[in-house]
Amino acid sequence: MALTLHVDGAKWRAAQDAALAANPGLVPVIKGNGYGFGPATLYAEASRLRVPMVAVGTYAEVPGALAGFPGDVLVMEPFRAAIHAGLPQVGEGRLVHTITARVDLDALLVANAAARVVVEGLTSMGRFGAPVEKVGDLMAAGHGEGVTLHLPLGSGHIDEISRFVEAVGGIRPFFVSHTTSDEVAALRHRFPEHRFAARVGTDLWLADRSAYEVRAHVLDVRPLSKGDRVGYRQRPQPAGHLVVVSGGTSHGVAMESPASAATARSRAIAVAEGMLEAAHRVRSPFTVSGTMPRFAEPPHMQCSLLTLPAGVTPPLVGDIVPVRMRLTTAYPDAVVIE
Repeated sequence: MALTLHVDGAKWRAAQDAALAANPGLVPVIKGNGYGFGPATLYAEASRLRVPMVAVGTYAEVPGALAGFPGDVLVMEPFRAAIHAGLPQVGEGRLVHTITARVDLDALLVANAAARVVVEGLTSMGRFGAPVEKVGDLMAAGHGEGVTLHLPLGSGHIDEISRFVEAVGGIRPFFVSHTTSDEVAALRHRFPEHRFAARVGTDLWLADRSAYEVRAHVLDVRPLSKGDRVGYRQRPQPAGHLVVVSGGTSHGVAMESPASAATARSRAIAVAEGMLEAAHRVRSPFTVSGTMPRFAEPPHMQCSLLTLPAGVTPPLVGDIVPVRMRLTTAYPDAVVIE
């Protein structure tokens, strides 16, 4: 019983190599669930790419990164004196801290006078960062190694990044997120004295969707008569077959972030999906016998109950079925790189 991420190693690594070739100097982002592959796997891949630095999301991820990757580790979460000052890894020489405020910088330098820092600028993303007019002072006070900018999704970032480059002054490396390779190339052309390094996660690890697939096992199959009740909630089922498959909420099955609903079409889809959920008619992400059957009830922690319609040939116990999942929310039992 397992939910497994199968990876075509040659195709997956070819996509990584292509991403690095298109964006020289990129900093791989390895955070959270490791984009479904697991952080340890990605540390090894970053080492294979021979990049000098990786970026992690939080200080909680630092020990694993330092152990799994031989180069520098940039922490994208800003250093906060009230939270991080006592962490043992603050003194680690390979660690690069993100600073957004003078009070935090001063506390970091008390904890480690030789601390390495980058200064985050407050962009239109609006999450955290120092206003553009204060970035230069923080850089000077902390002997900053560069400026980091986290941009919104989409394109059109060149002018916003340029404002920071022009305001900060001096020759500084800039670490930028959610920029295209064309934007980075344009910035290098506009400011040839500066180094621009894109922090890349999704477009590096998930670039070729044909290179990986999540798969589940069929654990049980039983015929259903109309009205048969199954599961924790004893919901009546239509005629067909009950198929029990590996993969549930602990793996991220059917776990989704809120929809952005930015367009009329996406809002209509969200409304339709809500109505189907209210009627207990939600389609599962599993493909069984060529169809995507509905959940018989919400997924369990480690398995799911599916209702296969009458007339569809049921699978056999032990069969393997593909699962359509967002890898950024997936926690497979195993990752198999072939």
